[in-house]
Amino acid sequence: MFALLMGFFIILVVALAIFILIQQGKGDLGLGSMGGTQMLFGGSGGQDFFERTTWTLGFLFIFGSLGLAVLKSKERNESKLSHFKSEVVIPQQQAPAQHDDAHDHDHK
Repeated sequence: MFALLMGFFIILVVALAIFILIQQGKGDLGLGSMGGTQMLFGGSGGQDFFERTTWTLGFLFIFGSLGLAVLKSKERNESKLSHFKSEVVIPQQQAPAQHDDAHDHDHK
């Protein structure tokens, strides 16, 4: 599920970048200064549409990145090899046999 959401997020980021570059900036430094938007959307250039869409995509970008960060942080940090169980046998040291002096004297 995380991979699917990440795919949608990447599409959102690309769309946001395209809408930012298409807009006609105040200094005319963007790609929108080539005049293509004015021919497509009339004299106003459709700036209201681009502004609303950019604000909406920006809103989705911010909350989408926060949501993905929360989802990723709640994911358990497990190793890919955690399902393999190793059986380690730890040899136990035998306690030295206690030598009972009382019994030794009886046998002599």
